[in-house]
Amino acid sequence: MTQTFRKFADVPPKGWNSWDGYGASVREEEVKRNADYMSKHLKQFGWQYVTVDIQWYEPTANSSKYHNFAPLVMDKYARLLPDSKRFPSAANGNGFKPLADYIHGLGLKFGIHIMRGIPRQAVHSETPIKGTDKTAKDIALNNICPWNSDMYGVNVDMPEGQGYYDSLMALYASWGVDFIKCDDIANSVIYNGTHRKEVEALRKAIDKTGRPMVLSLSPGPAPVENGAFFQRTANMWRITDDFWDDWSLLLNMFDRAEKWSAMSRPGNWPDCDMLPLGHIGIRSVDGPGGNRQTRFTKSEQKTMMTLWAMMQSPLIMGGELPDNDDWTMSLLTNGDLLNLDDHVVEKCQTHRDENKITWYATTADDQYFAIFNISDHDLRLTGSDLSKLEIPLSGHDVWHDQDISMTSEESLKIGSHDVCLLKVSL
Repeated sequence: MTQTFRKFADVPPKGWNSWDGYGASVREEEVKRNADYMSKHLKQFGWQYVTVDIQWYEPTANSSKYHNFAPLVMDKYARLLPDSKRFPSAANGNGFKPLADYIHGLGLKFGIHIMRGIPRQAVHSETPIKGTDKTAKDIALNNICPWNSDMYGVNVDMPEGQGYYDSLMALYASWGVDFIKCDDIANSVIYNGTHRKEVEALRKAIDKTGRPMVLSLSPGPAPVENGAFFQRTANMWRITDDFWDDWSLLLNMFDRAEKWSAMSRPGNWPDCDMLPLGHIGIRSVDGPGGNRQTRFTKSEQKTMMTLWAMMQSPLIMGGELPDNDDWTMSLLTNGDLLNLDDHVVEKCQTHRDENKITWYATTADDQYFAIFNISDHDLRLTGSDLSKLEIPLSGHDVWHDQDISMTSEESLKIGSHDVCLLKVSL
């Protein structure tokens, strides 16, 4: 089985997604504003995807709350369309093509969020499926997402079920979509594996378009035992539920990262979820804290960025890019972290106890050693302690941007929830 789709994401994708800032309610001018900033300030560092998250087809969307049974904008073949009040360029049947063209003109790539399945209103209206004599009702399965009422599942054992996904992906390809984030599909632990069949249907439909669209699956936690399946079908898959700026969630991510890190390879990237950095929660009421600057301390932000890079997670910024301060920009443009994320050839967790976790990663040119202080107090490690952990006593301290060299008697201090990242050239 050839897997040419794996070439679509030869390094972990990097970009911006509207969810952490706008929930379900992002508008065209807000997407463009973030795209403009990315093009000017981040594109040269490898950031390229701009993704419109959930409910772009719902006129009543105004926060991160879902409106059950709200009318959705849809074409005559049961395919959802952007709401032209929120996305004016989508009027007159243009769909997302004008917005995609704008983002492509900035040298970036365009993504959209979709839900698994076919719209409930299409099923109830018995809307026809393009190129078939069946309707949405004929191919629908009653396996509705437990947290969003918009969609029924699709019976892809029927040729017309596959045909629906084919028509959907063909439409998105005609718009110029480069990235598909499909939701209610990665954590496939219900409905006797039906979701798994819809993942395969999506893969087939994207491949038929001939367009290199990255396929990202949500939400998590994706089952580790399905890792080989995800490698065969997707480019990214969420290993966690929605991730927010809460230390307990970050601490929990170490367990997930350890289990999944061996599964990453060019074209396949276990996904730790978005980076809740900078200004978030602008119109989101579900995340902790409302409209705010990230609640992560600077130490916790360094820890998050280091872990994501060491395990080669996609890096998807959740905050409002034009509101970035110098600190946030320093995180997103750190050359060592970006090099790690793109070029690691081997990585693993090497030690864990109640106070610290250590990771090792190597690229073709450098070795990286990370010591994470997961305790609520400062951590002091002597050179002798480091040697026992098989960590060198000299190298380049990435976060302080300085070379260090220790004796076995000297000590290294790492603050609570902070990290020391040491680079050693090969």
